[in-house]
Amino acid sequence: GLLVVDEEQRFGVKSKETLKQLKKTVDVLTLTATPIPRTLHMSMIGIRDVSVIEEPPDERFPVQTYVLAYNESVVADAITREISRGGQVYYVYNRVQNIHKVANQLAQLVPQGRIAIAHGQMSERQLERVMLDYMSGEYDILVSTTIIETGLDISNVNTIIILDADKLGLSQLYQLRGRVGRSFRQGYAYLMYEKDKILSEVAEKRLKTIKEFTEFGAGFKIAMRDLEIRGAGNLLGGEQHGHMAAIGYDLYVKLLEETVRQLKGDHIEEFEDTIIEINIDAYIPEEYIKNQAHKIEIYKKIASIRNIDDMYKIEEEIRERFGSIPVNTQNLLVISYIKSIARPFKITAITQNGKSIRIQFKDDSMIDAEKVSSILHKYNRKVTFNATSEPYFIYKVSTMDQNKILSELRDIIEILTCHSGH
Repeated sequence: GLLVVDEEQRFGVKSKETLKQLKKTVDVLTLTATPIPRTLHMSMIGIRDVSVIEEPPDERFPVQTYVLAYNESVVADAITREISRGGQVYYVYNRVQNIHKVANQLAQLVPQGRIAIAHGQMSERQLERVMLDYMSGEYDILVSTTIIETGLDISNVNTIIILDADKLGLSQLYQLRGRVGRSFRQGYAYLMYEKDKILSEVAEKRLKTIKEFTEFGAGFKIAMRDLEIRGAGNLLGGEQHGHMAAIGYDLYVKLLEETVRQLKGDHIEEFEDTIIEINIDAYIPEEYIKNQAHKIEIYKKIASIRNIDDMYKIEEEIRERFGSIPVNTQNLLVISYIKSIARPFKITAITQNGKSIRIQFKDDSMIDAEKVSSILHKYNRKVTFNATSEPYFIYKVSTMDQNKILSELRDIIEILTCHSGH
């Protein structure tokens, strides 16, 4: 049989597993705008297939998104502008006990607005009556909880204001924003948090992500960022304090990927790790990242670099979180990148002895004569090549400038491995 789960993010793991137990051989198709981290993680490592529908409906515009501290004048202007163009507004406040108080405050702020209230503790009949009246245009503003998160498609509602947005999850914020901009009109989303409140690091990341990804089809990117922020469940998330903290997420994913590929019968080529021992300062200074847990996390991320995009992405994250990157940490990023591209090309070691750096290959199977010629021509007498059964290059260091040495070494390795990272 076939099990179709729509709005998958609203179902728990147990619910889905119970449904699957009805028939052991059932195929499962899940649909969602924002995959939950666990599902996304399973697709990334090959346990589940994933397809992305990127084509938006005709005549739709991305929702303009603003993240800011609560500001009465912004709220009043946004609502007044929407009402003046004949539209309606969602005003989201997710605490039932205070929702009437919030609605009264809003009525004083925007006296011309006709306000309705909706929340999950109302009877079905009451809720249905309010929603039908709102859909028919009898109200301008719907003050509601996150009950409106899914299933609503009212084309005349094109502004949403979300209070205490820092307390909501990324998937919730994305789903709520998706309630507006469902017609040819420009949609607006205002994500607000308490004035003068210091946001937690996780809340700040969430709000920054939702503001950053506004284009159509951004749900997949948002889910990817959510996976990074939250982890993929108990094994990878914040509740884990045992072996996973020591092993690290990236090694875990690597081991899982290899196991999945083996089960599929794929050939997995093992590469020897590249040893890099050169006289260059490469570490995270104590004064740069003082929190040890954060420092270990960043070391693991740097060790997981597999290509130039990874390096730039991690570099950007470090800069955003901790400020301008010191030279020593920048060196560490570059060395990790060099290691990642050298390994598949059977470069077993890059070691320094005095003013000479030796680039050692395991054998000559990955040596390209054209690339060798290009390096020798470019670096003239600074680089020599020894074509033995275990070939190696000698790069003669002519400066004490660590930045120049690392830059030239990176260039040599990129030429050898057909990478263009600069």
